[in-house]
Amino acid sequence: MAEVTLVAEPGRATGSAESRRLRAAGRIPAVVYGHGADARSVSVDGRDLRHALSGGAGLNQLLSLHIGSETHLALARALQRHPVRHTVLHVDFQIVRRDEVISAEVPLVLTGDAKAVEQERGLVEQQLNFLTVKATPDKIPGNIEVDISGLTVGEGIRVGDLKLPAGVTTEVGPEEIVALAAVTRAAVEEEAAEAEAAEGEAAAAEQGEAASAGEGPQAEASQSEEG
Repeated sequence: MAEVTLVAEPGRATGSAESRRLRAAGRIPAVVYGHGADARSVSVDGRDLRHALSGGAGLNQLLSLHIGSETHLALARALQRHPVRHTVLHVDFQIVRRDEVISAEVPLVLTGDAKAVEQERGLVEQQLNFLTVKATPDKIPGNIEVDISGLTVGEGIRVGDLKLPAGVTTEVGPEEIVALAAVTRAAVEEEAAEAEAAEGEAAAAEQGEAASAGEGPQAEASQSEEG
């Protein structure tokens, strides 16, 4: 994974008022930490940050973070967002080394069409949206695709079924369910209603046949008496 360059301005004053001032100027307050170094308060341009994290790797994008005369390999971590506007309020940058194994959360993306499930009026429910993996920074994938095209109702895809990229591992249990195919409640209720209607029609037909069978002998008896 190629790094994206991001410039951080050192010497940021801390405090709520200063953070508001920075955001008003289009900058994001941030902290840089890692490998025993003291955490440092910095700020980054908001547009540059969005651009850096807008690629396929998302938050797992490897960054070449320039702080004054220093350059560090880093990852963006712990983004704090506004609860309504969802704009970034603060970000932590973790300094990493190319040869160290680190943990990261990777999005799981469902791909394919589960046609067998659709034919049974079912639905595929994604129960695990992110997978915690371990890898060196350059091998952390932007996402992991999960093919659901072969699913049928009652089946599921587990962590143990996933095909992880080379050099990527996970400590999540292999039996953890990622996606599950099940019949929807509406489909179950519709099927029950159809079965009930069919039973009603069958009962009505049986009653009609019984009534017809009862009329036959009576009609014959009446004709015999008249004769």
